[in-house]
This record gives sequence, C-alpha cells and structure tokens, in this order.
Amino acid sequence: ISDQKPLGCWSVKHGQILTCPVVCNFETHEYIAVHDDKVLRIWKNEDISLDKAFKATLSADVYRIHSLPNGGPVVLFRGGAVRTLDVLLEAPQQEIENVISDEVIRWSGAFMEGQQPVLIFTTEKDGDFFVYVQKPKLSSLHKYKLEQQESSKPLCFTAHITNQTVTLLCLYSNDSVYQVLIPLQPDIEEEEEEILSKSLLLNFSVPGTVLKGTSLVVLDKDHVAVLGSLTVPGKEPRECLSIWNTKFQTLQTSKELPLGTSGQLWCYEENFFLIHGKVLTVIMYKCETSSLAAAVGKLKDIQNPDVSSFVNWNTLEDEELVVSFQSQESVALKAESKMNLRSRRSTVAKVQPETLSVGQLLLNLKDASTYVLETELRQLMSKAPTPDLQATIGCVVTALTDRCKRNPKYYPQNFLLEIVETRDLSYSLCPDLMAVALEKKDMHLLQICLERFPDIPEEITYACLKAFLSISEAHLQNIDVNLDSVICYIDVEFDDKEVKTEIVENGFSAEMDQDMCDTKIPKETQSRSDGESCPVGLQKAALLNAVLHSAYTETFLLPHLKNLPAQQAILFLRYLYYLYVKCSEKVNTTLPGIRSPTINQIMDWMCLLLDAHFTVMVMLPEAKELLSNLHKFVRAQVRFYSELNKIEGSLRELQRLNHLRESQTYSIEVLEII
Repeated sequence: ISDQKPLGCWSVKHGQILTCPVVCNFETHEYIAVHDDKVLRIWKNEDISLDKAFKATLSADVYRIHSLPNGGPVVLFRGGAVRTLDVLLEAPQQEIENVISDEVIRWSGAFMEGQQPVLIFTTEKDGDFFVYVQKPKLSSLHKYKLEQQESSKPLCFTAHITNQTVTLLCLYSNDSVYQVLIPLQPDIEEEEEEILSKSLLLNFSVPGTVLKGTSLVVLDKDHVAVLGSLTVPGKEPRECLSIWNTKFQTLQTSKELPLGTSGQLWCYEENFFLIHGKVLTVIMYKCETSSLAAAVGKLKDIQNPDVSSFVNWNTLEDEELVVSFQSQESVALKAESKMNLRSRRSTVAKVQPETLSVGQLLLNLKDASTYVLETELRQLMSKAPTPDLQATIGCVVTALTDRCKRNPKYYPQNFLLEIVETRDLSYSLCPDLMAVALEKKDMHLLQICLERFPDIPEEITYACLKAFLSISEAHLQNIDVNLDSVICYIDVEFDDKEVKTEIVENGFSAEMDQDMCDTKIPKETQSRSDGESCPVGLQKAALLNAVLHSAYTETFLLPHLKNLPAQQAILFLRYLYYLYVKCSEKVNTTLPGIRSPTINQIMDWMCLLLDAHFTVMVMLPEAKELLSNLHKFVRAQVRFYSELNKIEGSLRELQRLNHLRESQTYSIEVLEII
C-alpha cells in the first residue's frame, strides 16, 4: 500500500460475477474466490489467469468464506450450513443441508476458540433477528433469538470471543450500540431456541450533533470505532470516523472524511481500512489502557487530530495540514508515535519553537520568505537521523511543492535535486513533486525521480515519456542531463552524428539478413532505419532510458500508452529497435554503462508499444519500413537460436566427455555432429 503499486490482477470471464469477497489462505498462501455463487476458484500469486486456476463447482450457493490464521478457511453457505475448505474439497458435490428456513443472513464472522474455529452469523425473518453459533469441526450448532427493540432495528454487527463467551455488539438505528453475551455451550443440541437479552453499551450522544453509524468494529475491550455521518443542525451531513470509549461513554477522537466513503470499515492488526473517495485509506491506531483521567474532556475535542493516516489528504484545508504531516511522521515511528487515544491536556502552555512538530513548523513557515523557508528546511533535514526522518523529508518536499503551486515564479530546482539525489524518498512521500516538475519541464529532476522512486503511478510514467519525446533536441542541448546510461554505447562526433561501428556477433549482420529475406530495401533508406544509427540525441536517449527503468504494471500502463501520438510512438519504437540491435551485437546481450536498459526491459516496452499502436503503425507509411526491419531482425534472431538448439545435444555430450577424460592422458578424438 505504501508503494501504491498493484502486485497482481486477476479477472473472471465476461458474464461471470464474483459473488463473495476473496480471501487468502494463510496456511497455503493461496487466494480463494467464488463466482456465480457456486464456482470455487483457488490460485497463487504466480498464476496469471483465473481460467487456468483450480476450479470446483459446489452443490449449493456460498454466502461467505472466512479465513482464520490458524484454523484454515471456513465456508458459510446461504442455507446456513458450514464446512471447512478441506472437507469441502474432498467432495465438492457433497450434499449441503439447509440450517435456516426463509431467513436471510445479515452478517457473519469467524473466530478461534482454542484450537477450534467458531463461526457466528445473524439472520433476519419478518423483522426478527436470530444468532447462530457453529463449531464446524465438532458439528455443533446453537440457535438464539435476539430480544426485540421497539422502533429500531440492528444495522450492523460485530463480535469477539473472550473466556468462552461470545460478545456480540449490535449497532441499532436509534444511534446506540447494544451488547449481547452468549456463552459457548457444551457440544449438545438445544431443543428450544433461547431468547438473548441485550444491554445498552454506548449511545452516540454528542452535544449539538447526531451521529448515524453505518459500520462498527471493536478495537479492544474498552474502545470501538464507528464509521458514519455526523449531522449538525443547519448543515449538510458529514461522514466521519470516530473512536469511542465504551467504559466511560465518551468520544475519544473523530475525523471528518470529506470525499465520502463506501460505508464499510475494516480493522486488521491495529490498522483501519476504509474507502475514502477513490482511495484505499489505511489508518493505524494504538489503544492505551482506558482510564478516567484519559477520558475526561473528550467530548469537547471532536476535532482532535489523533487519527493518523498513511495517505496524503489532498482535500484537507490549511488548518488540517498538521494532521497530514503528523500522520506521515507516525508511520515511521514505532515506539513513540503510535496513535494514542489520549489527547493533550487543554491546559498545556504554549509550545516552544524548538519543540514544535514538523507539521506545526511548516505551517509557521507557510508565508515566510524564500530565504527563511529554505534555511529552516535545511536545518530541519540536517538533524541527526531519527526513525521518522524520511517522513520528515517527505513533508519538506511537500511544503516546497505547495509553495510552487501558490507562487508560479518560485521553483527551487537545485534544492529539490539535492533532496532527491541524497535522500531515500518515494513517490508516495511527495506525490506532487513530479507533477510540479512536469509543469516546470524540469527534465533532469524527472530523470532522477524515475531512476530512484520505486512506486511511480503509470499515469505519471506516461506523462514523463510523452514530455521526453515531445521536447526538441535543440532545447535539450541546454539542459543538464545525466548521460551515464548512454555514453558508453552511443558515440557522437562533433556534428552530433553517430560514429557507426560494425560489430557482428550473435549471428546477425545486415548483409546476412538481407540474403535471408525476400524484401529488398534501398540502401539509402536502409542506412537510417536498420537500427545502426540512433534516432535520438544523447540527452533524449538518457531520459528515455530512465522511463525504461521505471516499474510498471502492464494492465494499468497500456490504456495511457494508447494515447501517445503516432509520431512519438514511432520515434520511441525506433529507439527501442536501436537498443535491441545494440544488445544483440554483444555476446552477453548487455549494454555497457551505468543504469543502461536490459534486454528484457527493451523487449517488454517494444511489446507494450506494439500492443498499444499496432493498428496505427500498420496504416502509417513511415512506420511500414520500421516494422519490416524489426520483423526481419527478430526472424534472423529466431533462426540463429534455432540453429544453436539443434547442436545443443552434441555440445552437452562434448561437455560430458570432457569431464570424463583424464587430464594426464593425451588423445585426439573426432566427434561427428549429425
């Protein structure tokens, strides 16, 4: 998540629908999915297509699959039956009984009690709610009925197990959370369903506001988190994430989410997961032991920025900027900057300048002069290394780019270059840096970012490629660009024309290839398109090499690459073809130099570019010759390696005989290669 890069992408065929959330089997490191209610799919990271993944068609509709770290996956069917995945795979078409009748499952959860998995789910029928507790390995089932609540009904559920007791928390439509205790019964069937009584655990009462919750999670025995909308009389409802102390009935902290959410909140290993706008937001938290002193006065501090987010909140107002900076600091800190549910005392005196947080310091420097700003930022970065130094530098870069946006005449190119070249940064730490560099046409900074940042989005990579291809060679002559990746294999004379050297290796030469092909190309046109002369200058070649080194995912890059203008696509393909020929001239297919492109990078980008523009290139006359030469060269390479494959067996036999021969015995042997 911190790198903002997809690690894998799988999709079902057109017409098929994933009907329950995909889970991970912690024991086998496999993914498990169900599509079209009954079709089970199991695959691993290295699998490319779901069509070739393991498939099993079940005899009943699946409601949900739950995966437990030490208990394996558990499958809950819509009819209420439960099976462990191992038992189900032994006979996928086994008969699945119906446990519930005319009831609809509203929520389910799986837990471990000792060595036994326990599955709990709630159902609804005609306004009545029921709770089922199952132990699938022991074939144990207990059914309960929830006590009815006048003029309100449950909206969502969550549960946890402690000391052989299930604690079920129910968020009701009357803005209250009720608690239901269910003892784990001995493994015997109950003849009559027991009615469960509930007790009021928490009421969302904040003076002057109304909180309508949509999702509820348990943090520990004294704290819960609620995702919902906060309504103030006379104002539009605002979605927010709030944390409550159930022991003292107090609001601990709350954070508005201006971009809206999906209404779902997940919690895993002291991290919240929620959809904020179009972004998956991860929020870390750490609950301290609840105490009365920590809870006093929390109702007055609704906007206390204790919730620390891993992501940049681009829509935050200036007064909320401190929250964003403090959140970036909290990611790096392990012992000190955990999200405390205790707020600062309101009686704390004014903070001294030397004790200001990074966010507060940057806010104070917002309107400072350029000299004061850069001086203070340099002092901030020169401090002794600390666990949060990287996040601090990310905040520094963000402050500089923010000033660039506010003041178009301000652009500290040398300062930004110094930071990127000497610090271990990533795109996610300073997401606006490359956008500002593109706006300022700072090719050198873009080159360094492409070479150093491991998490650049495909959209930005494409924008850099388009900018590099569109800039003129004359303009590049006046720009300082790192040429280490090209200086060793592109030789240039004083008039900027390349000096051609004839190196024939790997079974290829222009004359040999011409004899092997039927198509005759005039010599005057062949000399400029056969891959021997570089179609771009040194500076542009170095910039394009930086793009080739940038990590990407084909699925996400291809749509952007299709928007590349045809003439730029042809120029880029000419350069890739030139690199391909240069690599093939060497026995080890490796270009000399620092950060030079590899043969795999060149081939992958050629395939990407052809996939994105093949139809256009076939139609353009100026591209036909290039495609023909590329085809001939690849065909020559295939034939050459095919000939090598024919004698591979003989070469292996010769190698074996060399090992068997005694080193002290002189002999002459004749080997006939057929």
